[in-house]
Amino acid sequence: MDVTQPKETRVTRFAAATFAPVLLLVAAGIWGGVWIWAALAWLTLLVFALDHLRALAAPGDPGAEFPAGTVLSAALGLVHLPLLGMAVWLVAGQTGATVLERIAGFFAFGLFLGQVSNSNAHELIHRADRRLRRLGVLVYASVLYGHHASAHPLVHHVHVGTAKDPNSPRGRESFYRYLWRVWRGEYRAGRDAESARRSRTGKRGLHPYVVYALVSLATVAGSLALAGLPGVIAHIGLAAYVQSQLMITDYVQHYGLPRAMTDKGRPEPCGPQHSWNTPHAASSALMLNAPRHSDHHTRPGVAFPGLRLDEDAMPTLPHSLPVMALIALWPAKWRAIMDPLAAPWQRPRAGL
Repeated sequence: MDVTQPKETRVTRFAAATFAPVLLLVAAGIWGGVWIWAALAWLTLLVFALDHLRALAAPGDPGAEFPAGTVLSAALGLVHLPLLGMAVWLVAGQTGATVLERIAGFFAFGLFLGQVSNSNAHELIHRADRRLRRLGVLVYASVLYGHHASAHPLVHHVHVGTAKDPNSPRGRESFYRYLWRVWRGEYRAGRDAESARRSRTGKRGLHPYVVYALVSLATVAGSLALAGLPGVIAHIGLAAYVQSQLMITDYVQHYGLPRAMTDKGRPEPCGPQHSWNTPHAASSALMLNAPRHSDHHTRPGVAFPGLRLDEDAMPTLPHSLPVMALIALWPAKWRAIMDPLAAPWQRPRAGL
């Protein structure tokens, strides 16, 4: 795509990639049946096929602010709760769908919430506008992972690639060992960092972790009112699936890329060599350029349409991010692929 194209035109590809499945999921929630399968097929088979059309790839824009991108992020944040409610209603068995359709609905809605809502919430918590950040917190807290809004900017972005970051993989650690460690460690690390910040600034009022818990309880209570105990079970199941996608994304994007130690005994500055990236257009558009991860860590304040990719200077995955996430579930195969790819980027490690 020509970089001279208007910014708003370039944002259109992200809107099409994200809102097409929204429409299919709404249809699935209302009418069920074939629409459930259509939404699932879109989020899996179609995206996989389109990822192999390199002609769809688009460069980032060097500008940092995109009004149309902000509108898209806000819209995606606002549709998150209605979609979560539809997912709970369907999966809890309130629509008359068959067991097989409910399972398909679980994965269709879960994939969208895990790949699009997660990516968008990540975008929102990095924005300067307080209203947008709060919307991102709402999205994370609704899937019972509100603490990520603290841990991600205060811990991950500061300590990525070192032992101080729970979300950075340790050596040849499998995803399953990583999952259990991060699920516990990120909560504590974010809480401690948030408490330390409040102590430094003298800020009063509710601790953010209390806010996260209250919002999470409110959304679960909403599922209880909507569909009773089956609704609560569906909500918790969907939240667990969404959380696992967030964690496997961090695992894939930072595996085997520790920051080197400097002569002063400190980790080197985070650079393009400390994150994995993919050039695949369809999944990148669906995930709001989250696979352009090196540039995000280098320039965290840049809005998603402006993230750039340099395959020569940045570690590049051999397959799209969703495909690599699937491979990560098979540790032996994962290591066989990734260890040789990571080796050229590694230097003396910062405690990992």
